[in-house]
Amino acid sequence: MSTQTPRTPHADRGATPRGTSSRSSAQTGGSPKGSRQRGRWTLLVIAFICAAPIAISYFTYYVIKPKGGTTSYGALIEPQRPIPDSLMVTADDGHAVPLASLKGHWLMVSADGGACGESCATKLYFMRQVRAAQGAERERVVTVWLRTDEAPVSEVLKTAYADTRMLRADPGALARWLPATDATKVTDHIYVVDPNGNLMMRFPARPDPSKIKVDVTKLLKWSRIG
Repeated sequence: MSTQTPRTPHADRGATPRGTSSRSSAQTGGSPKGSRQRGRWTLLVIAFICAAPIAISYFTYYVIKPKGGTTSYGALIEPQRPIPDSLMVTADDGHAVPLASLKGHWLMVSADGGACGESCATKLYFMRQVRAAQGAERERVVTVWLRTDEAPVSEVLKTAYADTRMLRADPGALARWLPATDATKVTDHIYVVDPNGNLMMRFPARPDPSKIKVDVTKLLKWSRIG
């Protein structure tokens, strides 16, 4: 006769097999709390990846500003000079508008009389070529010729620089807004205005267009405004 006590069916039914709990946790990926924490971290990582390019561009443009002569060819104008609200410009149709109405684009600005001698034509050519060299980004740039007198523009220039805004402006108002150096005049320089309407860079007299191109390319690359 056997001395072992037979196991009862109801005892087996209530028992939990060894290792079942650990396998179940492994299959379900852990506790609900852990899943929620991982979800939050995933969302934070995605948000950071999306925001990083914008944050870097603003930080580079507004905080790490390149200092003149080191990483930029043009001289940075500090503090930046907003376009004066009172600075009006007139097109050939006689319609006067604020120059600030051109906000929203990067502006390359030159000031000269309407007769436009050799240095004037050279600046217009450089601005056109630098803009064209930006490729797909060129639509972010508008070239502007601010004419300082009533002299008419030749048809040759109108045809050659059809994409350049040719506007008349008061020379006194321009002199108060556009800074020159002790050895130069306003008409010697090409200037850059950012899409917020701030005059922020001046290129040297008789500039090197290849170096202007590098500066403009950097501005378009590191700032997504405009």
